[in-house]
Amino acid sequence: MSTTTTATRLLDPTRWTSKIWTGEWTSGAGGEHAVQSPSTGALLGRIGFASPDQVDAAAETAAAAQHDWAARSYEERAAVLRCAGDLWQAHIDEVTLWLRAESGSAAAKARFEVQTAAQECYEAAALASVPYGEVLRSTQPRLSFSRHFPVGVVGVIAPFNAPIVLSIRAVAPALALGNAVLLKPDSRTPISGGVTLAAIFEEAGLPPGLLQVLPGHGASTGERLITTPRTRVIAFTGSTGVGRRVGELAARHLKRAHLELGGNNALIVMHDADLAHAPSVGAAGSFVHQGQICMATGRHLVHESIADDYVARLSERAEALVVGDPAGEEPVQLGPVIDERQRDSIHAIVTDSVAAGAKLRAGGSYQGLFYRPTVLDRVTPDHRAFREEIFGPVAPVIRFSTLDEAVELARDTEYGLSLGILTRDVMRGLQLADRIPSGNVHINDQTVNDEAPVPFGGVGNSGTGSRHGGHLANIEAFTETQWTTLRGDLAHHPF
Repeated sequence: MSTTTTATRLLDPTRWTSKIWTGEWTSGAGGEHAVQSPSTGALLGRIGFASPDQVDAAAETAAAAQHDWAARSYEERAAVLRCAGDLWQAHIDEVTLWLRAESGSAAAKARFEVQTAAQECYEAAALASVPYGEVLRSTQPRLSFSRHFPVGVVGVIAPFNAPIVLSIRAVAPALALGNAVLLKPDSRTPISGGVTLAAIFEEAGLPPGLLQVLPGHGASTGERLITTPRTRVIAFTGSTGVGRRVGELAARHLKRAHLELGGNNALIVMHDADLAHAPSVGAAGSFVHQGQICMATGRHLVHESIADDYVARLSERAEALVVGDPAGEEPVQLGPVIDERQRDSIHAIVTDSVAAGAKLRAGGSYQGLFYRPTVLDRVTPDHRAFREEIFGPVAPVIRFSTLDEAVELARDTEYGLSLGILTRDVMRGLQLADRIPSGNVHINDQTVNDEAPVPFGGVGNSGTGSRHGGHLANIEAFTETQWTTLRGDLAHHPF
């Protein structure tokens, strides 16, 4: 894929090459960046980088545009969001191709991501008309009520692994509620995670200045996005380490930060789980998108009575998966990991764990950035594969004998994002889930699940709770609450 062969119906590279989006395509004062395929290393295009001063200017422009946008009727805002949803669907083939080439997404994952983006816009369109306050009781002879107002300008910092979904889930509701948005996509996926959103909303009729796409390299652009005075809320998705710094910087400037961070998620496979299907469920949880998902199944806690059979079947599935270039002609199930740094981190965790006593049952090797789906057996809490978020296609298997032991193992982590439990006794599974802190729980499914209408988030080092999805969470995230009282006559006070 190159700029000479890219489809031009939506993402015409002659418009955005070496540019940023500020309501129009303009040169980035921070230079330009080569965008490369992680599969082949081929040049896919060049994108402009915003300088810190351009972030400040973008924030001022966004703030000015936001006042008129918030004053418009909810019907007008909803119409733009509905149109954006239709455009995602209309351009699904073109956008999917970019996701496959730029982020290493397999075709099914890429299509799911674009379909989810459309649904996020439809949900946001409905959000524009939900009640935005409530009548409150008062001891005084007055009308007492609360109202929600847009925060103003929202800063969104998104990662590479699901660059569209993890942008649009904040961008769409923030716009629907009357805000302007500054979006910083990951520098490794600025086209699928940035240019596509700019193009979609431009075509949908969003007024200029309300969405600005500001790629940047390193910390300077993201830090300015947080510290520039006009942004009032920061929505960040990424690693726990970076999230801590985002939260600290936002707090220093008295801004709200909604942080969706890492995970080391457990899939508990009970003794009565359906072994004909459980390994398939486990494989999906660990291997989808090369394991580069915060919700990925990082620990398979398997009852000792079925563990040997489970590991054998899981390993067979891992060996059978096809790994290759998702943008190529042959269908593949796993693409490349995003870069050499991530590949080397994955491999170090695997080799260190094997050296410490874990048993390699499948995978454990790579070619270029293509890491084979890997199964590690006899993993213990002392191994890196148990303790760390791998963010790669690795399935560590840990054996347990009692439910209390399974709970202890599942809780033995700093994270709390997603939990899966496989059992024929669903009520016992739910009782088990009650003992394990987690933002998301899935009985008889793996840990990677997401839908536009649901609140999503984690506890512990996985973030600051459910801050995205569902109208209640989105209203809390992207509005300010004002208490208002109304009297017919002047109040009398003894002064």
